[in-house]
Amino acid sequence: MKDVFIYDAIRTARTKAKTSGGLHNLTPQELLRQLYHHLETRVGLDPNLVDEVILGCVTQHGEQAANIARTSVLYAGWPDTLPGLTVNRFCSSSVDAISIGALKIAAGQAQAVVAGGVEMMSRVPLLSDQARIFTDPQFAAQCHMLLMGSGADLIATRCGATRTQIDAVALQSQQRAYRAQQEGRFTSLVSISNEERDESIMHDECIRPELTMEDLDALPAAFAGIGAAGADKLQLQAYDELEQIEHLHTAGNSPAMCDGAATVLLGNAELGTALGLTPRARLVAAKTACAEPLEVLSGCITATQALLSEQKLTQSDVDLFELHEAFAATIIKAEQTLGISSDRLNVNGGVIALGHPMGATGAMMTGSLLDELERSSLTRGLIAASGAGGSGSALLLERC
Repeated sequence: MKDVFIYDAIRTARTKAKTSGGLHNLTPQELLRQLYHHLETRVGLDPNLVDEVILGCVTQHGEQAANIARTSVLYAGWPDTLPGLTVNRFCSSSVDAISIGALKIAAGQAQAVVAGGVEMMSRVPLLSDQARIFTDPQFAAQCHMLLMGSGADLIATRCGATRTQIDAVALQSQQRAYRAQQEGRFTSLVSISNEERDESIMHDECIRPELTMEDLDALPAAFAGIGAAGADKLQLQAYDELEQIEHLHTAGNSPAMCDGAATVLLGNAELGTALGLTPRARLVAAKTACAEPLEVLSGCITATQALLSEQKLTQSDVDLFELHEAFAATIIKAEQTLGISSDRLNVNGGVIALGHPMGATGAMMTGSLLDELERSSLTRGLIAASGAGGSGSALLLERC
């Protein structure tokens, strides 16, 4: 098996999932076209060296349907012979896109793969594909497939978390993301041209530096209605030690919906020779695992545990963790379960503050982790993201 290296990881800004958002005017294909061309100029990438493009995308509907990995390559003017694959494991999709690309390189099937993801939530809204699993409550209950907010409230209840603790996670995410933005720590962020607005978009829009604990405390519970409609009953039947589900998540301590895309250039050692590049990191291992489906979002924790165990490592062997802030309770459970100290976990904020373009989030986390490993002169980092239904995927990197 060949070693797999990361030669670059770049992303767009994360902009609000509204018509006023900085990227809203751009189609997902245009967003990806500009990222592909950034790779060409940043590392001197010849598209003819790329063997495949693999992208994560959750809501494969409308503009994001019909295998956007392949159509974006054609739209960008890259070689007609370049195949594309679009994958969906919900919010961990781009982690899995990277993992699949790495497998192909390790097996000798490819020299170079561009992996990543895209989600334009202002143009293709969440749940606009009308999947039966999210529109038919009886069918969802039969599959133990609940919406994310219900899972987050169950995690909070089982962890014994308080509303104050939940809000404190959100506030810390905002403060860390704002500091990182002000200090220019996101070196994976590249400029995107919005010609319709005559602007270059290079500013994450979802960060709220003015937010206070009092502001967060004033927000109403967001998922009590879903609970009353049947989710609470299903969860309480499964966990008979619980008397009720505590509804603690609000718009303020949940991930911010946004637009964005990210790409990661993976390759073997020969690609580095061809491009005259030193890789930024080696992709050591990848792991996918599933946790309890009614918790929906704890898969990133289970995948992290499985990856560490497989590699015979403990959490103390890892310098930095980027774990998916799939609602604040997931971070509380991660701290309780994994024992990670706060100074090594999401040190530059997470998706509660920065925004969560679902299919692109894992690739964005990969870039952020590399940025911080390099800035802090650290070596080993782990990324993990949760998908729906309890799934989770993780990557272990070592900086070169």
